[in-house]
Amino acid sequence: MTPHGAETPHRPVARQPIRRPDGGVLGHEYLYRSHSGRSAGVDRWPADRQDAASASVLHTLYGPRTPCGTGLVFVNVTRAFLVGERPLPPADRRLVLEVVESVPADAATMAGLARLRDSGYRVALDDWTASPAQRAMLCHADFVKVDCRDLDRLGEAGLHEARTRGAQLVAERVSDERLQERCLALRFDLLQGYALGRPALIGAVA
Repeated sequence: MTPHGAETPHRPVARQPIRRPDGGVLGHEYLYRSHSGRSAGVDRWPADRQDAASASVLHTLYGPRTPCGTGLVFVNVTRAFLVGERPLPPADRRLVLEVVESVPADAATMAGLARLRDSGYRVALDDWTASPAQRAMLCHADFVKVDCRDLDRLGEAGLHEARTRGAQLVAERVSDERLQERCLALRFDLLQGYALGRPALIGAVA
């Protein structure tokens, strides 16, 4: 096992920019990819395989050295990383732990989030749907990511709730110019999607 818990072999990693409304890059989301470099559908995998995928991405980024550049580093993590069952790289104020939507807001998770933020990690809630678990975790979130496919269902009330604890809102799956204009009109702080830049494979170190 490596120092950061990546016992699985290296897989390709892609990164997709997360941009400010003016086009500047705040950081990137780093994504697990199959051996062929394609999207692997990790969100449909069982928990232990999702754990291994997150560990692989973290080791690719932080195993030999820390990622170059100055932008934020968003990586999907599961409950195992929040409660200390899986190790994380040292906090560097750049690493954003993107909590996948299946994580429950149990006592261990909530304590882990508080501990990690106190240690210098940033936290994002992925795929905001205003679920009870996400509402409980909102107090620990620096970022809340909203899939554009959920905009109609959430409405302005759902977006307002996501902002109530001071988190920045990130629009995900901004696929075209029309959606980009809509998200800007809804006052999203950050944008991510094909209209802003497609995921691109990186080497062993970002």
